[in-house]
Amino acid sequence: MHPQIDVGILGATGVVGQQFVRRLAHHPWFRLRWLAASERSEGRRYRDVAAWRWPAPIPPEAADLIVASPSPAGAPAVIFSALDASVAGEIEEAFARAGHVVISNARNHRMAPDVPLLVPEINPSHVALIDVQRRVRGWSGAIVTNPNCSTAILDLALAPLRPFGLEQVTVTTMQALSGAGYPGVPALDILGNIIPFIAGEEPKVETETKKILGVFDGEAVAAHPVVVSAQTTRVPVANGHTVVVSARLADRPSIGAVRDAMSRFVGAGPVAGLPSAPSSPLICFDDETRPQPALDAGRGDGMTVSVGRLRECPVLGIKFVALGDNTVRGAAGAAILNAELLAAEGRLS
Repeated sequence: MHPQIDVGILGATGVVGQQFVRRLAHHPWFRLRWLAASERSEGRRYRDVAAWRWPAPIPPEAADLIVASPSPAGAPAVIFSALDASVAGEIEEAFARAGHVVISNARNHRMAPDVPLLVPEINPSHVALIDVQRRVRGWSGAIVTNPNCSTAILDLALAPLRPFGLEQVTVTTMQALSGAGYPGVPALDILGNIIPFIAGEEPKVETETKKILGVFDGEAVAAHPVVVSAQTTRVPVANGHTVVVSARLADRPSIGAVRDAMSRFVGAGPVAGLPSAPSSPLICFDDETRPQPALDAGRGDGMTVSVGRLRECPVLGIKFVALGDNTVRGAAGAAILNAELLAAEGRLS
C-alpha cells in the first residue's frame, strides 16, 4: 500500500481544474484536501462556485470544500496547478519558494532550463532537473510541468521513432473546443467552421517537442535536433485533439518497421504500475477510418494516444494521424501521472 499524500488544486473551478477534481476522487495515492480559485470564489463551497461540466456529479470529497485564496498558507505540500497562464507564473513560484511541489499544466515555466517538462513514458530521467532547480533558485519546493495538449499527443507518437533518426516533422493540429476552456469559442465563430489560428500554440509544439525528446546529462537537457513545423487549428469537436503528421527519418525504415515500433512502445520502465499509466500508451489502427475523436479519445481512460493511417509520404517519408484526449493526456491526467512518478521516486515526501 502506498501512503496517501494530501494534495490541492490551484484554479479548481475551470475545465482543467474540474478534470483534476474528477481524477483525484478516490485516487489510491492522493487525497484531495484543498481547492483554490479566484477571489470571487474564495470562501464559498466548491459546489456553489464550480460551473460543473461533467455528467457525473461533483465528487463528495470536493463538493463541500471551502475554496481558498491562491496563496501558500494552509495549502498541502503537493499542488496541482490548472491556473491560466496570465496569472500562473508568479503564483506557482510563490508556492515553490514556500516549499510546495507544484505540478503545473500552465505554459509559464515549461521551457525554463531547470524545470522538468515531463511525459513519463518518454523522459522520466528529466525529473532530476528538480535538484538543479532547487540548487539554482534556492527553493525547498519545486515546479514540474507537463506539455501543451497537442505536444503531448504528438510526442507520444514520435517517441518510438527516435531510434530511426528523427530529423524533420510537419504537423497540423485539429484541436477540440474543450481546449479553449469554458465558455470557450463563440458558437457563431466555430459552428460549421474551422479557425486556422490558436494564439501561441504553434511555438509551443515546435519548441516543447525538442525539450521532451532531448537528453538529460545530469545538469541540463540537450534539445533533440528534430525540426518541427506546426500549424494549429480549432475545429467543432467537443473533445479530443487530432494531429496530422509527416516525418523524415534518417534511417528510412519501412512502414512495417515504423508500425512495429509504435505498436511495441510501452514507455520507460519507471512508468509501469503507476495508477494513471495506461497499459498501452500508444495503439495503432489498421482501419483507415480511425482514429476518430468520438470513438477513440477516451481510450485508456483518456491516457492512450491512438495512431492510424500510417503510410508513405512522398515528401518526408512517413505520415500518420494521431489522436488523444486533450483534457486528460493533454492536461490533468498528464499532471497526475507526473505526480505519481515523483511519488514513486520519493520526491513528494
